[in-house]
Amino acid sequence: MPAARQVVAPAPLSIPEPQREFEFSDADFRALAKIAYEHAGITLPEAKKNLVYGRLSRRLRTLGMSAFEQYRRHLAENADRELELFINALSTNHTKFFREQHHFEHFTSHVVTPFVAAHQTGGRLRVWSAGCSTGEEPHTIALILNAEIKNIAGRDVRILATDIDTDVLRRGSLGIFSTESVEAVPAKYRSALSRAEDDKVAIARNVCSLITFGRLNLMDDWPMRGPFDAIFCRNVMIYFDQPTKISLVDRFTDLLRIGGWLYIGHSESLIGSHPRLKLSGRTIYRRTA
Repeated sequence: MPAARQVVAPAPLSIPEPQREFEFSDADFRALAKIAYEHAGITLPEAKKNLVYGRLSRRLRTLGMSAFEQYRRHLAENADRELELFINALSTNHTKFFREQHHFEHFTSHVVTPFVAAHQTGGRLRVWSAGCSTGEEPHTIALILNAEIKNIAGRDVRILATDIDTDVLRRGSLGIFSTESVEAVPAKYRSALSRAEDDKVAIARNVCSLITFGRLNLMDDWPMRGPFDAIFCRNVMIYFDQPTKISLVDRFTDLLRIGGWLYIGHSESLIGSHPRLKLSGRTIYRRTA
């Protein structure tokens, strides 16, 4: 009887770490992820390790460093300035005019039209664009308000636009955008657009003046007291864990007037029911109490 053949299991496949320009250990990643969570509520699982490396590498080049351990020391010793740059580097800023257009159609019919019907003159209207990025969202709102509300200059109508990233706030406050970025603007709102230098498009100053830009970390205390008629916080909460999302939605709800509207991103949802919010459309919620 032949002897049984011994089957040798293949050695586990070893996938080497990618060649990196800078030394970047697991300890570096965990330490930086902890800082991002504590200061901005940004959750960075292990799968985001390469993303963190890629986004922060530019800071290391600028600072002339060769390892993330050096950067961690620099961040700890210069937190008053570097922490803001650190969060800016990790923030995702993807936006466009009239993104998720059904929100703006709903906003026009359920916020702007009732406001106009209730106020032949005067009236107070407040809208908050939370996580406004480079300003396409608040400028979309401003274009709608300017076109739909007659004599808007004589009314108390304002948009608050906030973001944690100071660089995108600066760019957004200029009111100047690429020609490609305004392609989605419907014809009825285009009268407020004009050509600018370098083949750019400028938003009319009277439209821009409806918006106040300001830096705000959503994890910090909020200086405004509301109430807001509508709050847009879209594609921001996808970076937060569930307890942070729940807390944030509660705080948004506190600042909405009863009957006011909360618009969140198409890939976001509120887990379960909320005692003061009612789902009234695709990622559209109304404060009921």
